[in-house]
Amino acid sequence: MKVVAIVTLLPGLTASFTNTLLPLHQLSFAKKVDHVKMTTSELSATTTPTLEAILFDCDGVLADTERDGHRLAFNRAFTENSLSTTWSVPLYGKLVEVGGGKERMTAYWNDVGWPESMLSDSDEERQKKVKALHLRKTDIFMDLIDEGAIPLRSGILRIVDEAIAAGVQLAVCSTSNEKAVENLVRRLMGEERLGKFKIFAGDMVKKKKPAPDVYNMAVDDMGLDKSRCVIVEDTEIGLGAARAAGIRCIVTKSSYTGDEDFTGADMVVEELGDDTDTAVTLETLTGLLKQPV
Repeated sequence: MKVVAIVTLLPGLTASFTNTLLPLHQLSFAKKVDHVKMTTSELSATTTPTLEAILFDCDGVLADTERDGHRLAFNRAFTENSLSTTWSVPLYGKLVEVGGGKERMTAYWNDVGWPESMLSDSDEERQKKVKALHLRKTDIFMDLIDEGAIPLRSGILRIVDEAIAAGVQLAVCSTSNEKAVENLVRRLMGEERLGKFKIFAGDMVKKKKPAPDVYNMAVDDMGLDKSRCVIVEDTEIGLGAARAAGIRCIVTKSSYTGDEDFTGADMVVEELGDDTDTAVTLETLTGLLKQPV
């Protein structure tokens, strides 16, 4: 009696046969495949990215701080130091295009002329005074936060709590002073929520936004996968930093940035919001991960 064997090969496997039919146990396979079981969640993970971290800018994102926070603090610091400089609301709207407070003062005075008390100073002496002014401005800004003069933007507390509950990591990546950022989060969100944030701010990096350095630092320090992160920004400069870092970005427009060019953003909204029908949620942010960077 002849026995005919029908062998169905798995993809990627080859079998060698001679003209003489061999017992199955003598067939020579070029490759072994271990039996692999995949859970439903593992199968889902191969098609749907999971959100690992949200990286927030601070000013204009967590709170609309520029016009009625930083601007007022700068002006008070100027007055205390008998400087004739006053930054109006429209003027400051242009000045925020320069990232970083010390850089902002330097760029402004390089353009319009340095105050009389600094005219004869060397560049090094001027930068020492600019640094001292910025430290005083930061103290005044923190006083404004403590006074409750600067509220959180709509939707921030909600999405932070959603992220904490889901185990999504949180960071603030800002050109502002580290102490000011930390104090803002503590005063407006509470000590417990502050403990869930990593803060990358101020002079931790030499190159400010639109350079990607602060976001790259956060990714490296926190051990993140860029393809599973979303940045929340409010300015064209911040969007540029996000794009340069190769990370997806949602823009929440702020008081000074409504007319800026947000071409290249993955999503642009007026605010994260608290309305159940229109709010930006963790699901919304996770959906952005499917889009090409």
